[in-house]
Amino acid sequence: MKLQKFFAWIAVAIGVIYFFVPLIGTLEFSLRMRRDVYSFDAYRSVFSDLGFLTAFGFSMLMALLTIIFGMLLVVPTAYWVRLRLPQIRPFVEFITLMPLVIPAIVIVFGYLRLYNSSSILPLTGYNQTTNLLLVCSYIVLSLPYMYRSVDTAMRTIDVGTLTEAAESLGAKWTTIMFKCIFPNVMSGVLSGAFITLAIVMGEFTMASLLNRPAFGPYMQLIGANRAYEPSALAIIALAVTWLSMGLLQLVSRFSKSAPIKA
Repeated sequence: MKLQKFFAWIAVAIGVIYFFVPLIGTLEFSLRMRRDVYSFDAYRSVFSDLGFLTAFGFSMLMALLTIIFGMLLVVPTAYWVRLRLPQIRPFVEFITLMPLVIPAIVIVFGYLRLYNSSSILPLTGYNQTTNLLLVCSYIVLSLPYMYRSVDTAMRTIDVGTLTEAAESLGAKWTTIMFKCIFPNVMSGVLSGAFITLAIVMGEFTMASLLNRPAFGPYMQLIGANRAYEPSALAIIALAVTWLSMGLLQLVSRFSKSAPIKA
């Protein structure tokens, strides 16, 4: 028994070293922009760069739109499958898992082939429509996580009873969806939203090939031309990811004690 605990602690120690040593090295290197002294010059350089503000703001906007439209797509779909079409649930789950199997570069090349400037629907010919295409791409990437989070939250409520009670009071479909279903699966929506935020902020392939000024391509550009700023950007991106995961854990903890809203 003691030997098993010893090897378990060894495994934990190896994992901690594997994760934290590179992180500490990156943080330490990002503070060495000024010779022979630690400073936040690299971070000041990043935050004062107009390109950083533009890229970060653009990615945050794309993340917000992805969360909103992804939520409007996933919640009604999961609700309808659970209430009316349980026989197609395996097929829907298979579809939502496809983005984990198909590489992002394959998806974006398909978009470029279908929606280039010489096609019937030239979405890549204009900035706004390209942004719309990028949002759709991000929705596809986040679909496995958003759907699983919402479906898990929906399992904790009696969808049929809530729907019947609302219909007996004369509620319309939109009222049922936005006043009965959404409040009760909000923990799942928020969980999927935080994961989506982390995905969008770090995504490179689709934004780069669609030539959009997102945070991922900006980090690659800075990494190819600067020395200390890339390390600072890596710490900032990791902080955004950790913040998202922390909020996810917080939402999950509070949702366990939340009452069902009728």
